Amino acid sequence: MTLDPVHFEGIAKLARKISQDVDDGDHRELAERVWTDFLDPLVDDAGRRVVEPIGERRRRCIDVEAAALQDPPFPSTHGLDSGTINPTTFKNGLVLDVAQAAMSGCPSDLDLHRSRSLVATVHASDITVQLPENWVQYDDGYSRRRVLQAPRVSRFTEGVVHALALYLAESEHALEHADRVSDLLVLDGPLYPKELLNWQDRDAELRELAHDAKPNAIVENYVRLVERFVDENTPLVGFVKNPSAKLITRTVGEKGVAAPWVDDTAFFTRLLERRDEPGGTRDASNRESLDEAPGSNRRTDQLTFTNWFVSRGGSDRTLAADGDALGIERELDPEAYEVTFFVVYDPREDVLYKIEAPYEFTRDAETRGRLERQILAEVAAERGPPAAVHKADALARISREGKQSLRRAFERSLGSEELRRYDDLRWNEE
Repeated sequence: MTLDPVHFEGIAKLARKISQDVDDGDHRELAERVWTDFLDPLVDDAGRRVVEPIGERRRRCIDVEAAALQDPPFPSTHGLDSGTINPTTFKNGLVLDVAQAAMSGCPSDLDLHRSRSLVATVHASDITVQLPENWVQYDDGYSRRRVLQAPRVSRFTEGVVHALALYLAESEHALEHADRVSDLLVLDGPLYPKELLNWQDRDAELRELAHDAKPNAIVENYVRLVERFVDENTPLVGFVKNPSAKLITRTVGEKGVAAPWVDDTAFFTRLLERRDEPGGTRDASNRESLDEAPGSNRRTDQLTFTNWFVSRGGSDRTLAADGDALGIERELDPEAYEVTFFVVYDPREDVLYKIEAPYEFTRDAETRGRLERQILAEVAAERGPPAAVHKADALARISREGKQSLRRAFERSLGSEELRRYDDLRWNEE
């Protein structure tokens, strides 16, 4: 139903009332203070350096057109992504999700693009159910599939089967095709399976599950992936399109600073966004009037970005040098696995991206520079994620129609209907 004009105006007046009590300019000043006073390094209450700059802490910018036209330092790139049908519950008590992982190449590699790793993760209420879990080859050997029986949990079932399917398919596909990568691998998402690592900070049942053999084996896949690429001196990075970490804002808040940002992305966006006042002055944060569209005086001619940082807090603490790595044996110096990152703000779309890489690669200034130039060139040219990531996403994505067809196929095979809820009907109709 269309919102009546009188109600639209009523809601708009609410927004204007709220805006009178929120001074966005103060947020920018606070962001500058946090950047200047807290991030070199950021120390938590236990005295750990949870965020620490690599080299000089600084913000930089580059002309969008110049970035797009520069020659990328890596002759070829590969992307990796995994997509799922989303968790599905059936009336017979089964909960499952199916993930397919794919790797892309730039320049294109059609044989590689054909290959898939499929994982169906199943949670069964019946404790007597035992499913075969071996890999099976199909499609003339180009692809393989397997079933993973999820550890038993009483809650969070859908989240568990989703995470296990997604990360097992992705990590196994990466290891299976690592030899196809000659210059740079870009994961579509974080460097490590943060959803699994975050279980340690969740409910007691999930904390216990994080140390179960199956989730542990998936995390170990990522550890081995880092070791393999370090051994071959081929960098790999994670390109996070929707970063949601709260490490900086949470830690600063614990120090008594009332951080107004919902997460670190909002903080860095405020820090890197550049504006023009109507008179031409740079970096003004206030609009001329409440009726002026937000962002109307935002500068869009330059990408802005930070230096690299080491991250040792939140989910990143597990693979920090002093972390326990879930008991997984690390063949390299533990410091080599630490998560490092920098962020890039694209004002054309008003979005911020986070790029992660193992410290073993970013400890070298030349490698850091090459990775920066590659990412900046691709973001500028693609107006979004690198081409290899876009390709991998397209290869791995399962369409809405495909998801529906697969669920119907499972209903026929399992002899049980999907357990539907009213929202399934509601959202399918809108």
